[in-house]
Amino acid sequence: MSAEAADREAATSSRPCTPPQTSWFEFVLEEALLEQHLQKPSPDPPPVQLIVQFLEQASKPSVNEQNQVQPPPDNKRNRILKLLALKVAAHLKWDLDVLEKSLSVPVLNMLLNELLCISKVPPGTKHVDVDLSSLPPTTAMAILLYNRWAIRTIVQSSFPVKQAKPGPPQLNVMNQIQQEKELTENILKVLKEQAADSILVLEGALKLNKDLYVHTIRTLDLLAMEPGMVNGETESSTAGLKISAEEIQCQVCYDLGAIYFQQGSTNAAVHEKAKEKFFKTKELIAKNGSSSLHFTIDEERLAGYCQACEVLTSSSDDASQQATPYSQIHSCMKSGKYQDLVKIFLEDNLTLSLPEQFRQSVLRELFQKAQQGNDALDEVCFKVCVCNTVCDVLQGRIIDIQFCQLFLKPSKEKIDFLLEVCSGSINLENASEELKRRMAAFLKNLCLGMEDLQFVFMISSHELFIKLLKDDERKLLIDQMRKRSPRINLCTKPVTSFYDIPASASVNIGQLEHQLILSMDPWRIRQILIELHGMTSERQFWTISNKWEVPNVYGNVILGIKDSLTRDLVYILMAKGLHCCAIKDFVHAKQLFAACLELVTEFSPKLRQVMLNEMLLLDIYTHEAGAGVSGERPPSDLISRVRGYLEMRVPDIPLRQVIAEECVAFLLNWCENEYLTMQVPLPLVQTNPYVKLGQLLAATCKELPGPKESRRTAKDLWEVVVQICSVSNQHKRGNDGRVSLIKHRESTLGIMYRYFMGMLFFFPLQEPLVLTTILSLFVKLHNVREDIVNDIAAEHISIWPSSIPNLQSVDFEAVAITVKELVSYALTINANNHFWLIIQADIYFATNQYSAALHYYLQAGAVCSDFFNKMVPPDVYTDQVIKRMIKCCSLLNCHTQVAILCQFLREVDYKTAFKALQEQNSHDAMDSYYEYIWDVTILEYLTYLHHKRGETDKRQIAIKAIGQTELNASNPEEVLQLAAQRRKKKFLQAMAKLYF
Repeated sequence: MSAEAADREAATSSRPCTPPQTSWFEFVLEEALLEQHLQKPSPDPPPVQLIVQFLEQASKPSVNEQNQVQPPPDNKRNRILKLLALKVAAHLKWDLDVLEKSLSVPVLNMLLNELLCISKVPPGTKHVDVDLSSLPPTTAMAILLYNRWAIRTIVQSSFPVKQAKPGPPQLNVMNQIQQEKELTENILKVLKEQAADSILVLEGALKLNKDLYVHTIRTLDLLAMEPGMVNGETESSTAGLKISAEEIQCQVCYDLGAIYFQQGSTNAAVHEKAKEKFFKTKELIAKNGSSSLHFTIDEERLAGYCQACEVLTSSSDDASQQATPYSQIHSCMKSGKYQDLVKIFLEDNLTLSLPEQFRQSVLRELFQKAQQGNDALDEVCFKVCVCNTVCDVLQGRIIDIQFCQLFLKPSKEKIDFLLEVCSGSINLENASEELKRRMAAFLKNLCLGMEDLQFVFMISSHELFIKLLKDDERKLLIDQMRKRSPRINLCTKPVTSFYDIPASASVNIGQLEHQLILSMDPWRIRQILIELHGMTSERQFWTISNKWEVPNVYGNVILGIKDSLTRDLVYILMAKGLHCCAIKDFVHAKQLFAACLELVTEFSPKLRQVMLNEMLLLDIYTHEAGAGVSGERPPSDLISRVRGYLEMRVPDIPLRQVIAEECVAFLLNWCENEYLTMQVPLPLVQTNPYVKLGQLLAATCKELPGPKESRRTAKDLWEVVVQICSVSNQHKRGNDGRVSLIKHRESTLGIMYRYFMGMLFFFPLQEPLVLTTILSLFVKLHNVREDIVNDIAAEHISIWPSSIPNLQSVDFEAVAITVKELVSYALTINANNHFWLIIQADIYFATNQYSAALHYYLQAGAVCSDFFNKMVPPDVYTDQVIKRMIKCCSLLNCHTQVAILCQFLREVDYKTAFKALQEQNSHDAMDSYYEYIWDVTILEYLTYLHHKRGETDKRQIAIKAIGQTELNASNPEEVLQLAAQRRKKKFLQAMAKLYF
């Protein structure tokens, strides 16, 4: 029995078992009046309800003389009733949208099965096995209609359905509803089982490039006639209502897109198919026009599907994902870039392109994630909620309760962000008066709802608030605040500014001080200071924020300025500029420094030079963080200014040590070795220790890699560093607040503080050759200790002297710390430098951290061999490195790995390998590693060992490994080497996966 027949049987068997009560005369009268009924403009009852009546009459079971229930008889009456139902559907042009809205699933299933029967679809035949192109047009159209409905029903069943409110309980009604529900579920189950076949049928229909025809009332009448009276008209290509090929493709593409989209919830790859079908539908509608379709398509829903598909199928690096806010938001939620999400919501507050429901759904999803334990999302939830609230305010909607809950305990950070969103959400120049009024009312109500006056003044003193509120509104707000809080003494005189609300001058000063702390505009800072100094001359306003820090070498000069306003202004501009440099806000730093330079040029040549020095440092930072990252050389003007600073001889100019450090590091980073070695003035080398050290480094790097030629300069650099690392140093905090090391009076050796050289001066360096030279120097200094057990390897280490005359004078503890810090810093510059990775591994090995040491040994080999797909260079995996890897594995109780690594040595260490294999308490994979052994001697020993222990299974694994033809000793040397190389590769890759 076919699925369609099973559906019909299920549908008919579920009807109440009552005998028919319509007389034959009444039935014939119904048929006669049907066409007249359908011709009415608004027939009552609606035509679609006639289908239900006719099919219910035709599907009622009969009762025989013995009171036994029988299936509905296949007599003329029932056939005509079914035909009448089909005529009503034909009158509606078989519009599935209309039929699905008014008919239940069982009724529509029965109707379409009758259409299949009357269209001569062979019973029991699977539609997927039928060639649509060979069928009559009306028959093919009937199959398409059924399978389209099947797909649409499956999709519709996946949507949530709002339950209707139950009325008074009636037993017969409840039984009927339950029967219909069970029948619907049974039909849906069958449809879902046949879904794959229905999809194939519809996909095949897309390949039909011809028009089809659907039954009309006339063609149904012809089919009801005697076979001899039809004359084959219904079999021709012109019978029925013509449906063009483009219209068929449009409807089928839309329905296929819907089912693919629904299946995409469990298989994301199917979304690509859905996208293709929906965009094809869109293209066909644009080409033919939606008005020409006999079957309507909801274009708004289609647009939603297309947009959803664009989001779901776009990759994280796809440039097209930036096309819409929806795709950007989806990408941010997927990747966890929540700050970018907030930025998108803030930008949308100007365009208002995102619907309110979508905004709320994103916020709900964020709240759900936050409730699952992600505390970091609390701040994001608040920010998105604020963006949504301001959007609601601008559009005249009621403020959501979530905002009120999140704002029960306001804080400075929350109010700052709220004011930022309000300012960014309205363009005062182009905004309508209505928008301004709404925003002003929102801010005013915020002030009235707060108890903490500090927060009230934060809002009231904001530029947006001042621009939005008129004078009379301010006066009204004053009265309201007076009534709310009698403790506030409010001025009774007319006010021109909202700053005049409190009568106390201290409140005015507090507001201005708050603006002074927040402002980054030099002109605004100057105006605020002028106002403050006009109110009181007793305050030193450069002290109001503990975040304003100026180095002592500058502070002494600035605080010596007699005019208090100028003193405050210079101090604050410099402090804010230095803070912006520290947080890498170079744009604001440049504005602040430029304003300060313009100011001090008028009265202090000393401070003018200070500002020029700071702007030089700022330009160095700007280049290194911008164009320098991509390797672009600095402009010649900047290099000239750096040289000019180092050669400067202006007396009594306060200098910050960090500027000299950065200048020398800048020249070394950009390989200005010629200047440092040949052109730098001799007095500068003698007086500036940083230049001296930079000259020695440049000379050493310039002569590398020739060890003979570079030994002289290397020896000079070595001696200087050894003197710097003299043990006769002690800690002291310098004038600019940075910790340094100064010498005892009796020690005149050394040209530079050890701490600066080891921890600060080297760290701005990024040139690999310079870093390698410094690293090898300190590694060599570390290795010359008499009590050293494990040497550290480094590139170019042979150029340094191998001994120190006064070994006891070197602070080797500081040297060890410097080596660790330097290699960690170097790996941040280039994490794929295998020589630096080997140094890091040796450090871990020397400190007994064997797992970490193996990690870096393996990483060093991986980065220089394309993850071991190529041979690791022998200067990377030296015998010393392999022996240390062997020791690491041995101490980690990975004895099989030890035996395999013994093969990597130039001369296989059989003694160590055999001893390791004798260990029975191994923490590695043991016999699963045998496939990586290529040395036959080791494999033979394994065979003997397992035989001796009675380990038959492991012995067979070892025998299988020996029996591989590529390990035959008679093979050419090239074959043996290739076999060894292949096993090395697989073993090292397995080790990397284990330790990475």
